Amino acid sequence: MMRARLITALVISVLLGAALAMGSDLLISVVLGLFVLAGAWEWAVFCRFDGAARLAYVVAVTALALACRQWQWSTTDFTQLMWLATLWWCAAFLYLLLAPQRVPAWLAATAGVMALVPTWLALVRMGTTWFRGFEWTVFVLALPVMVDTGGFFCGRLFGRIKLAPRISPGKTWEGLLGGMVLAMAFAGLGAWWFAMNPRYFIPLCLAAGLLSVVGDLTESLLKRTQGLKDSGRLFPGHGGVLDRIDSVTAAVPLLALGLGWLGVGA
Repeated sequence: MMRARLITALVISVLLGAALAMGSDLLISVVLGLFVLAGAWEWAVFCRFDGAARLAYVVAVTALALACRQWQWSTTDFTQLMWLATLWWCAAFLYLLLAPQRVPAWLAATAGVMALVPTWLALVRMGTTWFRGFEWTVFVLALPVMVDTGGFFCGRLFGRIKLAPRISPGKTWEGLLGGMVLAMAFAGLGAWWFAMNPRYFIPLCLAAGLLSVVGDLTESLLKRTQGLKDSGRLFPGHGGVLDRIDSVTAAVPLLALGLGWLGVGA
């Protein structure tokens, strides 16, 4: 299983990195959009949609994302959207504290829109309009992976105290600490690479890292309420698309918002 996970992660990273490095606005939008399409298809299961309803949900999410993309977003508009998405994830954290046994279909559907659409818009904006956009996009995508990777290995080696036993029994506080330590190291490297002030940049990255855990736990809650282990079977050893991007969807809006405050982006 570990070998399959590593090989799959390497293939995904190479293909995604190649698409971003080519620098074509259309290619970046399409490649990132494919993840949104697949994510919406999997998310529809959390809403208990099937058949025509499932397809309609995918079409609705895609149409909303494209409509927002066609709108000539000003920096103020973009900032407001990132604020809305970040506040949504903060509300999701409060909802997780309740650990409900069943999530209403309308709430699950709304959660899918709030997770997928702002993330796609933010990543496309980074990759196509920001100075050093390729590098920033890679960093933003990699940061939640650092949290997840550190959490996985530290949790397996040292995990004792359960983080959210009613939602994801495998996650531990020790794993969370390990993930944040690795994220801090990665943020320090990013501060050096991008010549950012570490006094502000590292705390921003750590806050986004914590929020990425909320994204992970949110998907775990939705899977648990539907009796699922994985969101899909697209990636060997990894599960579905959402199993790979759940933490990213929560971290990206806050990172986009915070980097804007620090003078990055357009």
